[in-house]
Amino acid sequence: MRTIELEETARRLVADGKGILAADETPPTLTKRLAAREIESTPTSRRDYREMFFTTPGIAEYISGVILQDETIRQTSDEGIALAELLSRQSILPGIKVDNGAKPLAAAPGERVTEGLDGLRARLEDYRNRGARFAKWRAVIAIDGSTLPSEKCVHVNAHALGRYAALCQEQQIVPIVEPEVLMDGSHTIERCEEVTGAVLRAVFRELFAQGVAPEAMLLKPSMVVAGKDCPTQPSVDEVARATLRCLRRHVPAAIPGIVFLSGGQDHVAATAHLSAINAQEGTKPWKLSFSYGRALQDEALEAWRGRRENVAAAQRAFLRRAKCDSAAALGRYTPAMESKTAA
Repeated sequence: MRTIELEETARRLVADGKGILAADETPPTLTKRLAAREIESTPTSRRDYREMFFTTPGIAEYISGVILQDETIRQTSDEGIALAELLSRQSILPGIKVDNGAKPLAAAPGERVTEGLDGLRARLEDYRNRGARFAKWRAVIAIDGSTLPSEKCVHVNAHALGRYAALCQEQQIVPIVEPEVLMDGSHTIERCEEVTGAVLRAVFRELFAQGVAPEAMLLKPSMVVAGKDCPTQPSVDEVARATLRCLRRHVPAAIPGIVFLSGGQDHVAATAHLSAINAQEGTKPWKLSFSYGRALQDEALEAWRGRRENVAAAQRAFLRRAKCDSAAALGRYTPAMESKTAA
């Protein structure tokens, strides 16, 4: 396996002050988001929505890569240019979501396992031919105060992540490994740190067992936070300290970068937490950046509302959010940036 090209791609994705736009919602998921704003969901409207982000002037200064979905990587712009090529022309790396979603795990009530390994080698080859240079696979880990997740759930999801990552590197695609510990529930931040550590240990055990080169992959974890329903919510600094402590204990220094998911946090919280993590003192052997979906898109979607005359305003909102997240990836975000208009 040649890893030099993969290592370079991984480093490009976490270049200083740059992060990833996760535009990989499935058509049913994006349909729900559009319907909430009374926008009809069709292949064309979904294409227009994604293209709005991809053609935002100046966005390549802050966005290094975009995760596409199967529908999107097969679409072309109004000018007939493949959307993946549209990104490549701006030196933004196209990526692709390759899992088939989380399904109920047999004999494990309340837990899920991500499917999509069948036929993955052929799909990866096709996606690379269409321009994809990195991929993403998401594992979903439910958590409660004492019993979840089960050891079985952690193991089967870690094993799938390992198999996926090995196949990606075989096909000269950088794998983004995404083990998400969900925010749903009333668990404490201490419980989240305990579970996140156990999940990361299991994931890297499988990655190493299956021959995945750590220098040629990225990790996309959730931050260490309390559950949404926990009566005691930690401060921004408490989240930053717990998250960085957990990563230092469980993530190999050879990984070039960690790109956090927002995981249900609103856009301001996701930005503030990322900046605080980067501002923490002490060793950080990896780049710490973002791979946000809704946290990057929500303001622009609200401004757009499916109307062509609103595209410019929506692009300004997206650019402003990307600037804030870029600053956070450098540990330089301040709340005052929220009120500034994008240049």
